[in-house]
Amino acid sequence: MIDLEQLALAQQTIVDAGDVLYRAGQVPATGGNFSLRLDGAHMAVTASGRHKGRLTPADVMVTDFDVTPVGSPQKPSDEARLHGQLYQDYPEAGAVLHTHSRAATVLSRLIEGDTLKLEGYELQKAIEGVTRHDTLLEVPIVDNSQDIDALAEVVRGRLQGLDTRAYLIRGHGLYTWARDMAGCLRQVEALDFLFDCELMMRRTR
Repeated sequence: MIDLEQLALAQQTIVDAGDVLYRAGQVPATGGNFSLRLDGAHMAVTASGRHKGRLTPADVMVTDFDVTPVGSPQKPSDEARLHGQLYQDYPEAGAVLHTHSRAATVLSRLIEGDTLKLEGYELQKAIEGVTRHDTLLEVPIVDNSQDIDALAEVVRGRLQGLDTRAYLIRGHGLYTWARDMAGCLRQVEALDFLFDCELMMRRTR
């Protein structure tokens, strides 16, 4: 049984996050999707095709982690499967944000390998689990695919054994997860700053 009071709070939290991220240029058009864990098997997640800067609580639905809708005729985004997978694999994850910023999209195409390595930035400490600027922060990059089930398996394989809170889909955008929405929003902001720094450094070489 879904706790209705908890669901209402989750819906409003996601609506508020959409407003913040849209104003920051992180989710143009109808790009991106957001979610919050409700319990050990369910999440509140944005419905398919919704503009994230104009969300209402009615645009946030409940699914299980295999993306089966619960009590709603709405369709979740196909990419909601990537959210559910993170909740399955990371029991500590309470929120997942997928954004489409310019810096994340461009940098993911510029990197020729399959990992973006960040080191020496003070702002790395905004990422959960990172306590030093000289820690090597690895952000995996996976190739984009419209076959979300296949993409989910690729992502799961890449993340296995890595101590990370984010990955990039090439030419697409960022996925990041944290204990709660506040932490997730902080990570989106910090990572986008770091991505922008990396782009600037490449322009000066």
